[in-house]
Amino acid sequence: MADNDNLKVIDDAAHAFGVQDQGGSILRHGDLSVLSVHATKVFNTCEGGAIICPDDKTKQHIDHLKNFGFVGETTVVASGINGKMNEMQSALGLLQLKHIDQALVRRHAIDGQYREALRPIPGLHPLARGSRVLDNHADFPILVEDDYPPSRDQLHDTLMAQGIHGRRYFYPLITKFPMYPGLPSAHSTDLPVAAETAKRVICLPIYPALSDRDISRILQIISSATVATPC
Repeated sequence: MADNDNLKVIDDAAHAFGVQDQGGSILRHGDLSVLSVHATKVFNTCEGGAIICPDDKTKQHIDHLKNFGFVGETTVVASGINGKMNEMQSALGLLQLKHIDQALVRRHAIDGQYREALRPIPGLHPLARGSRVLDNHADFPILVEDDYPPSRDQLHDTLMAQGIHGRRYFYPLITKFPMYPGLPSAHSTDLPVAAETAKRVICLPIYPALSDRDISRILQIISSATVATPC
């Protein structure tokens, strides 16, 4: 479609740092790819984002835009914004780059531990692994089906009561916010898969410093919930 109408494609790659498919980094797709480096992301600088571009000319244009259009102390070549990263954020990012490979390996290991332990529990279904060669395991979402005795919200509350933050991600649906229900496209009957998923999804904790002991504790609570709650 973009080729037919001479349009540019900007990929929302907010969660995709480090992800690869058979052709290499998925950030190569589109005319630009945009990352989030917010504190919740696999690689972060506390806040902000990054633009991945294919050539020096585009990068130079972006550099001008993010720094008021300056190219020197007294020379301005374009209208710009104050979108540059500060030194503290940059320092944090450079430090994290030294450890990102180990972090991805640990995330992969945690993902595997969760999948293995959840396999025999009926009604809990992790998101199927896709065709990516390298995933960054940014989140570990599971769907809570009817044959798992507690509901998704009951499981969420049980985990929270034990100091474990399981996030119902994304919940509620954006279309449920007060700005959107009046739009015909926001009706839940037009979004049956999204509406059903929002009622069932919960993300278990996953981060490099999560210990095997804490993983075992999380899984024990989840497993015990199937026994403690009457069918």
